[in-house]
Amino acid sequence: MRSGQGRKIGLARALSKLGYCSRSRAVDLIRAGRVSLNGTVRNDPETPVSEEFPRIAVDGTIVEEQEKIYVMLNKPRGVVTTASDEKGRATVYTVLKDSVPSTTSSVSAIPLWLAPVGRLDKASEGLLLLTNDSEWGARISAPETRLEKTYHVQIGTIADNDFAQALVRGVKAKDGELLRARQVRLLRSGQKNCWLEIILDRGKNRHIRRMMEVLGVEILRLVRVAIGPHPLGDLAKGTHRRLSAEEKRALDRAMGHET
Repeated sequence: MRSGQGRKIGLARALSKLGYCSRSRAVDLIRAGRVSLNGTVRNDPETPVSEEFPRIAVDGTIVEEQEKIYVMLNKPRGVVTTASDEKGRATVYTVLKDSVPSTTSSVSAIPLWLAPVGRLDKASEGLLLLTNDSEWGARISAPETRLEKTYHVQIGTIADNDFAQALVRGVKAKDGELLRARQVRLLRSGQKNCWLEIILDRGKNRHIRRMMEVLGVEILRLVRVAIGPHPLGDLAKGTHRRLSAEEKRALDRAMGHET
């Protein structure tokens, strides 16, 4: 945390930027009286903190800045994108813990904290990024970034060009929100179903599922195959690996934040 000299940020954000936990978790820790700043316990998550070498401790232990880790996971269908689930369902953290890393550069042990970048619902599968770099994750997910996400979607009907163009023009969801696809193309067709490639540049909650629901079309499978220029590739289902430095830079360039 060595940006502009003299710049102040809130204590919760500062703790999150160190890679210790999410900002919401930091708020809970601070309000519980478990966080000190320069030796003094602070209960206000917005306590001003200098970005230059803050001395933050949790439960009396100084928090050192964590190595920034960027992970890609091929999320299987049937697991939820949360840290824990009140219904006892498997989560992406269960998959991370139980899966065999796909390469020697993978995460051999899950660090103190990794957060999903955006979400894939329980029935969806494919590319999911996780990181302890909270600011980077927020940029990836922010609608204004307009970073494209590419999905391969199997639907229970045969789509023609008019159907594809309807998705691009936009579909009004049941709550009145207009949902659009950036691009749609037919990949292949069977007798009763087909696969579409759907690209979103402003993905919203259950975006594709809500569009298809309005059109009365059943989704048989939904797989995210790319985020920006970064593809899922041949990563096996249920396995994970770290992004390479060049993969991370490519995503940064796509967002206009090359480092």
